[in-house]
Amino acid sequence: MLCGATVDRVTTFKLLGVHASGNLKWLDHVDAMVSDAEPRFYFLKQLNLAGAAIQDLLHFYTAKVRPVLEYACPVWHSGLTTRQCNAIESIQKRAIRIIYGESDYQTALIVAIVNSLKNRRETLMARFSKRQVLANNALFHHLLPVRHDNETISSLRKSQPFHSIRAHTKKFRKSFLLYCLDNFT
Repeated sequence: MLCGATVDRVTTFKLLGVHASGNLKWLDHVDAMVSDAEPRFYFLKQLNLAGAAIQDLLHFYTAKVRPVLEYACPVWHSGLTTRQCNAIESIQKRAIRIIYGESDYQTALIVAIVNSLKNRRETLMARFSKRQVLANNALFHHLLPVRHDNETISSLRKSQPFHSIRAHTKKFRKSFLLYCLDNFT
């Protein structure tokens, strides 16, 4: 009961376009992203068949397909499994194959001046962390552990600016806040 109303228990729900599950795994969200990206390939293929320039095809991909694969990635990126990362990356591989033909994926990324989706998610997460978590006036700054003073930091072998948080489970270690502290401080 919540304010006199009965609340149904669900295993998965969608909040602001992100599919969250009760077990804090992102399989449902990844499946939904892949499903949302699939129909957009039809238009990419049609543009390719119509003889659109490579730059136009690449622009269509970066404007219409890739945003689906990156939406709200700071929320879910740290909790992805290798299999889920590969499933998301396979969507970009398909798009690159449509645009550049049967060329090597890594070579095509270099020619297109496009990063892998994993690298882009890391960059987006680092930017979000620096702006919204680690900055002193950031929205999530109050969630951080106590900061070491400068004298303590200089005397430590591993100069971490924050006191460490013990994570007893792998799931907690891969949580958003700890991932930010481990990778972006």
